Amino acid sequence: MKKNSLYTYIINIRIYGKMARLFLLLLLGIPLQNFAYQEVPVTAEQYTSYRGEIVDSETNKPLVFATITLEGTNISTVTNTEGGFLLKVPSNTESTTLEVSFLGYRSKTVPLASLNQDSNKIELDVLVTELPEVKISVPREAITLVKETLRKKGENYLQDPSLMTAFYRETIKKRRRNVSLSEAVVSIYKTPYSSSRRDAVQMFKSRKSTDYSKLDTLVLKLQGGPFNALYVDVMKYPEYIFTEQSIDDYVFKFDRSTRINDRLIYVISFNQRENILDPLYRGELYIDVERKVLTSAIYSLNITDRVKASRLFVRKKPRNAEVYPVEVAYRVDYREKDGRWYYGYSNALLEFKIDWDKKLFNSVYSMTCEMAVTDWERNTELSEPRYRDRLKSTMILSDEASGFSDPDFWGEYNIIEPEKSIESAIKKIQRQLRKQG
Repeated sequence: MKKNSLYTYIINIRIYGKMARLFLLLLLGIPLQNFAYQEVPVTAEQYTSYRGEIVDSETNKPLVFATITLEGTNISTVTNTEGGFLLKVPSNTESTTLEVSFLGYRSKTVPLASLNQDSNKIELDVLVTELPEVKISVPREAITLVKETLRKKGENYLQDPSLMTAFYRETIKKRRRNVSLSEAVVSIYKTPYSSSRRDAVQMFKSRKSTDYSKLDTLVLKLQGGPFNALYVDVMKYPEYIFTEQSIDDYVFKFDRSTRINDRLIYVISFNQRENILDPLYRGELYIDVERKVLTSAIYSLNITDRVKASRLFVRKKPRNAEVYPVEVAYRVDYREKDGRWYYGYSNALLEFKIDWDKKLFNSVYSMTCEMAVTDWERNTELSEPRYRDRLKSTMILSDEASGFSDPDFWGEYNIIEPEKSIESAIKKIQRQLRKQG
């Protein structure tokens, strides 16, 4: 074969057992590519930006994935892994207060007038869990509570078709170094939680930045885009983790209790039964015991047998390499509005190793994706995107996006504040591209 031939290897990532939703395309021998900047006209600001961090009031520890909501509206965002946040408030809003909430902490309302635009520090107090004054009927067996919660999704979650605006980000790291970043603002046409119809997604804006030189001769692309995060919505897509048949393959246990907005939350841990040999999941479900509502879920794939785990993920690979996952983890958080709950935020993490024959060191890569709903409204007109305008679950965001642009690219749309390491990587790549321009 010619030395400069292009080899394509597909690693099939099955996030939810037998359902394949994520794909990695490993392309060997691709040189560093130049990406043009996308110029976007800058309009007069019709919003005010507020930056800051959410921390524990006693330890000063950053609170990761805390929710910041413009009170009385559906506008919100979440903190990043460093506790930082960025919220853009429309100038025409009548709301003057932010509500900040985090699992196990007392929620806080903060007047917008008390904040500056560049640097704010909001402290939350740990919420001491007390026994409820009113006796709540709790099933004796944890699995009974889980099944009841799944059955009641038609009562507790959004039942009107909704049009959501969401921010999506995916990153690829080689060991600890960022090598690829793609972002998008998308519209989610959310169907009722009691409906079996799937949600539709339409791209609004997207951008990317990739430094192929950090990947040596290996380039990774994540297939699936926003669907990778959307299908983590357990209450809308329970079949990816708990089907009527597979739910009995797990052992559920009452773990501890906490509170969200002064409501009692039971934490239920789960793990696959010892006699189940196929890799399943383990994790925790956070359930409002009075309303029977799942408020959060944090779980990961059991990788007790890396050969079997590899079979779940790898369809094709280089003949001279062994590819296997070392960590696969997920999280989903729900928010409440007028007594109804809805998908608010989710993330997925995949870390894997590539062992090459006749090489002393292996390659370690991690791929993460996250999506946050930043605004939504009821889809009273039942509008849907045309089929040709819909994103496909096979799409590759890094191929669809056109490159990083100026800071005003996103305009008034809320995003998840990037981590310092990501910001540093973006600036470095932009400098490289300017030199090549």
